[in-house]
Amino acid sequence: MEDNIKSADYWNKSLPIDSRVSDLLSRMTLEEKAGQLFQTVTIVGPNGTLAPAQPFFNLSSTEDLLSKKFLTHFNLMGQVEDARTIALWHNNLQQYVREHTRLGIPVTLSSDPRNHFVENIGTGFQAGIMSLWPEFLGFAALRDVKLVEKFANIARQEYLALGLRVALHPQVDLATEYRWSRINNTFGEDAELTGELVQGYIRGFQDKAGLGLGFGPHSVSTMTKHFPGGGPQLDGEDPHFEYGREQVYPGHNFRYHLEPFKKAIAAGTRQIMPYYGMPVGTKYEEVGFAFSREIVTDLLRGELGFDGIICTDWGLVTDVTIMGQPMPARAWGCENLTPIQRVQRILEAGCDQFGGDASPELVVQLVENGLVSMARIDESVRRLLREKFALGLFDNPFVDVNAASKIVGQPAFVKEGELAQRRSYTLLKNDHTTLPLSLDTAVRNHKVYVEGIDPLFLQNRGLTTVPSFKDADIAILRLKTPYEQRPGGFEAHFHAGSLAFPSEEQARQAEIFQTVPVSIVDIYLDRPAVIPEIAASATALLANYGSSADALLDVVFGVEGARPEGRLPFDLPRSMAAVCQGRSDVPFDTDNPVYRFGDGLKYEG
Repeated sequence: MEDNIKSADYWNKSLPIDSRVSDLLSRMTLEEKAGQLFQTVTIVGPNGTLAPAQPFFNLSSTEDLLSKKFLTHFNLMGQVEDARTIALWHNNLQQYVREHTRLGIPVTLSSDPRNHFVENIGTGFQAGIMSLWPEFLGFAALRDVKLVEKFANIARQEYLALGLRVALHPQVDLATEYRWSRINNTFGEDAELTGELVQGYIRGFQDKAGLGLGFGPHSVSTMTKHFPGGGPQLDGEDPHFEYGREQVYPGHNFRYHLEPFKKAIAAGTRQIMPYYGMPVGTKYEEVGFAFSREIVTDLLRGELGFDGIICTDWGLVTDVTIMGQPMPARAWGCENLTPIQRVQRILEAGCDQFGGDASPELVVQLVENGLVSMARIDESVRRLLREKFALGLFDNPFVDVNAASKIVGQPAFVKEGELAQRRSYTLLKNDHTTLPLSLDTAVRNHKVYVEGIDPLFLQNRGLTTVPSFKDADIAILRLKTPYEQRPGGFEAHFHAGSLAFPSEEQARQAEIFQTVPVSIVDIYLDRPAVIPEIAASATALLANYGSSADALLDVVFGVEGARPEGRLPFDLPRSMAAVCQGRSDVPFDTDNPVYRFGDGLKYEG
């Protein structure tokens, strides 16, 4: 940072934020402004150093992005395995921009969801050492706004300790198309419930669990997504990929999907992300939402009154290769535009920031060629800078390296997450009040067959396991909602297609149910599974939304009062034919579901 800059007004924390923003904006070159408009992914280098270029992830070196492209917004990739190293790396980032850039603008770090048990590399990250909670659907199953707020408050503290200041969540899309691969990060099918839960979520992240402190240095800024609701995808295919680019509204129910966003805006969400999809069969132009001025400016800013930051989803401008898989820009409806034309179109639509791209030179060219005004660039840069000031990054961007390992994954946080995993279980069937099983002598003398769980978990509880179900008295099957495996290094992580088990797998399971006297099924619901045959034949049926094997066994055996409290956050359809016939934008629209939204039994006694 230049010596004459160190005494500039924007460093004076006694001045109003808007004055500081104006001072900084007046000092910035076009290139420095353009850099603020891009947010791309980054990783931690060895031992907390800044990372070199990573061709496998299509990443330039961190130093080049900071000092040559002037980026100051990054999405941290990878698992948190050592909090101290992450905190050290974060401080090295901040120190680098102070020493090696002209203006010393601090870095804002963001993250996809990190505190949930099940890993999905397409939509979030494994928690690592952070506290482990059920996925969003688990909170929907519990319908407990206070618990959501508590979770968000704990996650906020862990984020802050690491230097993460923007949550690229919550996801308030509605699960009205059951085949969609991203349902696990939603609050389910019901707009009213989603709206209630998202408000608690935002309070916990932004307002220190609703203590009335407002937004400030204690906050993590929330980016609510994916506007105007990404649930109604054609055939449930995801618009990360060209075959899933169409978003459809056969039930003319577009407005239903706006309801959670209205609640998020009322709760003060600071940022919003439009989705990739392009609307088909509506009054809106058939282009990806971030390219649409009707959606971004007229609807989101105009009608809904949102004046915060609007950041595109990742990768709308340039073609890249991710995990060895070629990924064309998700410029649906605008495929024929050049990258620079796409940037112009997105700016004209009203977006402030480009997610997943690092091409500020395109913005520079647009301004220099008179195609985009400097005033338009300043409008977005002002929003982005104001957020940095409000978060306190200009006053103190550094974190306490030694405190990070004491805060992240601390026992009290871990215990709360584990309790939530157990509570969120949904009991759908319990013939003859089989559950909970008592760990008494009679049960210990039984032989147990397990699938989806290491037998050691049972053996450590004093139970005898057998390798064949034909020798078992009790079978515990831990299953996952079916999906059709897709190719590609990145694409394979998206669970899409049929929700029903193939006929040969159904036959295999049926033999177990017919042979073993007591059969207990636990199924992970990342989407609404089609399992009428299991519902009819299993002795007991549990559903989870991301939980450990220990959590399951505690619920099965009622250890220390562990009880399933969850209720379904969506219907469970009777057949794939019913799923295909349902209207993608309409909730609860499959014929005669096996279980309905809100179903869930309790243990007796």
